[in-house]
Amino acid sequence: MFARSLLFACLFFMAGALHAAETQVAVAANFAEPIKAIGAVLEKSTGHKLKITVGATGRLYAQIRNGAPFDVLLSADTQAPAQLEADGLAQPGTRFTYSTGKLVLWSADAAKVDAQGVVLRSDEFRKLAIANPKTAPYGAAAVEVINKLGLSATLTPKLVQGESIGQAYNFAYTGNAQVAFVAMSQVLEGGRLKSGSMWVVPQHLYAPIRQDAVLLKTGANNEAALALMKLLQSPSIKDLIRSYGYDI
Repeated sequence: MFARSLLFACLFFMAGALHAAETQVAVAANFAEPIKAIGAVLEKSTGHKLKITVGATGRLYAQIRNGAPFDVLLSADTQAPAQLEADGLAQPGTRFTYSTGKLVLWSADAAKVDAQGVVLRSDEFRKLAIANPKTAPYGAAAVEVINKLGLSATLTPKLVQGESIGQAYNFAYTGNAQVAFVAMSQVLEGGRLKSGSMWVVPQHLYAPIRQDAVLLKTGANNEAALALMKLLQSPSIKDLIRSYGYDI
């Protein structure tokens, strides 16, 4: 009886493994950590696997336009997915907002950034890292904050640009910049600041960073891509995304 049950269990597992698929997902750099956790949930629950490419939204959009074989785009804005839909490169009706991002000023130095961001008006740092505002929505938000604070003249000479928000974070993490405008998701773990110091930028200083997901034409019949799109809208995954500092 035990041997027969074991055989049935093995056959069931093998059947699931045979139906497991892999999907290529283009992911905005701010969402690099959450997508790893989501991918683990997807694989555990369905056997499907994610092949993740992380980068600035503008660059990912350009790659998709040039034929990159991605199945899903998790953007850092609403414009890129909408344009891909208009271009006929995305499945109509699949686009939705999976999160709204938050911008923070962060330093690897636990004493550098105060809770009100007054450090921006001081001489206590040489370099301020931001993502390229032309390709990264979080970089555009950082420029908007700087302008609204009336600090463009004093901060522009100190700016160092990363290709993506991930590179901007690395500049500050390694000390090549003393402070950086980054995504809250990059500095939180379990809902708490991992290290360093940060100022949560008031949201009236920049336009909401709505982040849309869209299923691309190449993923229309990919079971893993379809499962990911469904999973992103589940209550448990929404709670996971919130734990990284996003609004839903």
